[in-house]
Amino acid sequence: MGDTSKDIMKQEETKPIEERFQEQEMTAKIAELESGTEYTVGGITEIEDEVVSTICATAAREVDGVANVGTSSFRRTLAETFGGSEKKARGVTVEQGRKEVIADLTIQVIYGFSIPQIVIEVRRKVGARLLEMAGLIAKDININVTGLEFPDRMPGRVE
Repeated sequence: MGDTSKDIMKQEETKPIEERFQEQEMTAKIAELESGTEYTVGGITEIEDEVVSTICATAAREVDGVANVGTSSFRRTLAETFGGSEKKARGVTVEQGRKEVIADLTIQVIYGFSIPQIVIEVRRKVGARLLEMAGLIAKDININVTGLEFPDRMPGRVE
C-alpha cells in the first residue's frame, strides 16, 4: 500500500549525513520564514570601486552649482579614449575598506555659486548616498575644484 514509518526511517538512514543535515537545515529555515520573524542570511558583500565611484559622481552632480564631475572635456575625452577613466565615474577615485571609504572628486563649478558652500553640500550629499546605497561610511571626501563653467557657454542652455 504505502510506506510505513519503518520504511521511511530506513530510507532516511540510507541517505548520506550531508543530505540529512541540509534537509534539517532547510526545514528549520522554512519554519523560520513562515513564523514571520525577522530572517537574516549571512555572507560577504563586495562592492567594486567602480560602483562606489559612480555613486559618488552621481551624488555630486545632484548638487546645484556643480557643472561637471571630472576634468575638462578635452582631457576627459582623451582619458576615456585611452582607457584612463570610465564615463559614469570619471573624476572620482576611491579607496575602500569593508566599512569606510575615502573619495577624491574632481569637479567644475558654475560661475556665481559659492565654492565653499558647494563643497560642503557635495560632501554632505556624497556621504549620505554612500551610506544609504552601499552602507559605507565616508571617512574623507577630498574635492579638487578644477574649473569654472559660465552659464552662457554651458551646452544645452537655450535662451
